[in-house]
Amino acid sequence: MLYNYIKIAIRNLKRNKVYSFINIAGLSIGLACCMLIILYNKDEQSFDRFHQNSANIYRIINQRMDDSGKLTGTSGITGMMPGPAFKREVPEVKEYVRIQSEMLPVKVGQQVFEQEGFYADENFFSVFTFPLKAGNANQALKDIHQVVLSEDVAKKLFGTTDALGKTIELPLGKDRSFETFTVSGIAPVSPQNSSIRISMILPMSIRERDGADDQWINFYLNTFVVLHPDANIKAVEAKFKKVYEANAKEQLQEARAKFNFKESFVYGLQPLLDIHLSKKYPSENGLVNASSPIYSKILGAIAVFILIIACINFINLTIARSLKRAKEIGIRKVIGGERSQMIVQFLGESYLLSLAAFVLAISLVFLSLPIFNKLANKALSFTYLLDGKLIIGYALLFIITGFLAGFYPALVISRFDPAETLYNRLKFSGNNYLAKGLVVLQFTLASFLIIATMTIFMQFKFLTKQDLGYNDKNMVTLSTGRMNADKLNSIKAELKSNPGIEAVTARQGGGWTTLAKASGKDVDFALDVVDADYLSTHQIPIKRGRNFSPVMATDSTSSILVNESFVKKAGWNDGLGEVVDFFYDKDRKYTVVGVVRDYHYAPLTEKINAQMFIMDPRYQYSQLLIKLRPDNISSSLKWIEKVVKKYHPFEPYQYKFKDEENVRQYESENKWKQIISFSALVTIFVSCIGLFGLATLSAEKRVKEIGIRKVLGASAMQMMRLLSSDFLKLTILASLIAIPAAWWAMNKWLENYPYRIDMGPGVFLATTLLVVFIALLTVSFQAIRTAGVNPANSLRSE
Repeated sequence: MLYNYIKIAIRNLKRNKVYSFINIAGLSIGLACCMLIILYNKDEQSFDRFHQNSANIYRIINQRMDDSGKLTGTSGITGMMPGPAFKREVPEVKEYVRIQSEMLPVKVGQQVFEQEGFYADENFFSVFTFPLKAGNANQALKDIHQVVLSEDVAKKLFGTTDALGKTIELPLGKDRSFETFTVSGIAPVSPQNSSIRISMILPMSIRERDGADDQWINFYLNTFVVLHPDANIKAVEAKFKKVYEANAKEQLQEARAKFNFKESFVYGLQPLLDIHLSKKYPSENGLVNASSPIYSKILGAIAVFILIIACINFINLTIARSLKRAKEIGIRKVIGGERSQMIVQFLGESYLLSLAAFVLAISLVFLSLPIFNKLANKALSFTYLLDGKLIIGYALLFIITGFLAGFYPALVISRFDPAETLYNRLKFSGNNYLAKGLVVLQFTLASFLIIATMTIFMQFKFLTKQDLGYNDKNMVTLSTGRMNADKLNSIKAELKSNPGIEAVTARQGGGWTTLAKASGKDVDFALDVVDADYLSTHQIPIKRGRNFSPVMATDSTSSILVNESFVKKAGWNDGLGEVVDFFYDKDRKYTVVGVVRDYHYAPLTEKINAQMFIMDPRYQYSQLLIKLRPDNISSSLKWIEKVVKKYHPFEPYQYKFKDEENVRQYESENKWKQIISFSALVTIFVSCIGLFGLATLSAEKRVKEIGIRKVLGASAMQMMRLLSSDFLKLTILASLIAIPAAWWAMNKWLENYPYRIDMGPGVFLATTLLVVFIALLTVSFQAIRTAGVNPANSLRSE
């Protein structure tokens, strides 16, 4: 009997190829989405769990408090002092490790490479489980001139991973002169689910040699501690507070008296396993960027929703096609077939389809994994699916999916009355509110995702195309070694001798904020050290006053430029002639000689803040900004490389185009634009399958009505309108439900941006028209097919 059931099931699959394919495809897409999201969530949850002592490793975090005890900020970084002090005075702390990242030029022979690395204490490899492929992990960072390289960095520097004992040169002294370091260890490429990625590790002792930092109010590195397994976290944090208050008391008093410092700090602990999904304490200073847990929730919700809809679509299509098998069921019942046998048969067919869907889903996962990795910024492997627990989970998913998809149709079909089926009088009664409600739900989600996609796309376009207040086209930026004014002038003169170069300017490089007094008021601002050509090269206009002048000696010692936001923040009317007092340095008092028009020096995700420009000779330049003429960019780039290497032969040469850098600032928005767009496409496809199933069921129910109407003279177009109108009403209703929800959600999302688009009615109208068009296209196939049936065939039984 089982063999007979299987044979009948396969025959039905072959006889109804289109419907079988649609059924299997819809279910497989839902399953594939679930599998991909399971992979994503597994990777997110697995971060840092490979460390043998991961449960007892914590990162020291801090909270900034004002004088009233109000929380003003949080951070996951510390200075040099907390680690050693807490290890010395808190018994529960067994070990500490500090990690500080830095981008360095690495010299190998006559070649220079730019490489990011980090400094770490010598016990790094005993705290974290990073095995070495070559070298002794316990001795690898003991000597001040040792360095550990990852396999990929060793191959980059030496062309081979067999680099143990080889030497590199790094500029780490106070005078930035090159020192020789010996490779003491080779580490394999770090796991993808690690918050710490090894590239190049240098001993922390070299940082301590170049300048011990005993300040408790400096923050620039990560400090990890290993606690005893039975340690009470709250008690340890209370002891941290006492140690900090005792050791930092004098420093805080001095800072308050000298710098008008008004904050204090509370140190705490963050489990290593919580770092990757932390929203409150971001990954900083060399740690892999944290991921928001909301990503997993959103993707998980979409995947589960798609799977549920795929299962219900399966039910609708199965019931819709059951009318074609009504006589088969009637004959089986007449010759003695029992209802339980019918249920077993149709459940078996459901499981057969589900098995086919599972096989196809695995193929889809395998094929789409590279695309998904690119969308999610992951490096997931198909082998992640071969986990014991996951395999059990997939087996349960298969059993549940097959049962849910087949049980209800089996109950409905097995209930058919044999007399009605054999006389071709079988009909489905009722308004089928469940199926219609499902279509509304499906297209509501589809409409929501379409609106979200359009909104994110328009906001991304706004961020990348908005006028920044300066001209970033054809502008090259590159980091160099330190340059004083004389060296900069020599480089500029030589660069500008090439007709392809329009302008050259320089700045200190990087960005930093500080505090000063303006009219007795504390003003925090972004400070930029530039040369006299900075504003003209960027085509940033001066609103009032003048620009820096290289012929005026006071401009480099006592003159500043400020932007319009600085003037507003300081409470000035005009700004020109006002004095800014760096109260913590008696030699730093500057007079405003010009007010610069506000421009977006930071991404559009940040509001324009107060900004100050100086030409202080105490600071040296380290970044060149070169404006190219568009006619021959390639030859100009070769000339720039030649000149820069002449003056900085041991610095890595790497240029970037400013406009491309600006676009890269919005990678998160671009990623979500792609993910939501992909989700919308999948949801629309699965929704169309459901709509197709409902249209098929409706056509089967009304086949005699359509035959009578055609006999009475109704045209094919009238039949199409009759069959399509109900479904168009459902999709319009879905759009009307989705619009207010999407408007609220996307406005909430846009509130994160100080500069944003306005959501006009065009987005909602375009979404409604698109959804109606998709629905009409889906229903039209079945409507045309049904309207074209010969009425004699549908009325013959009458």
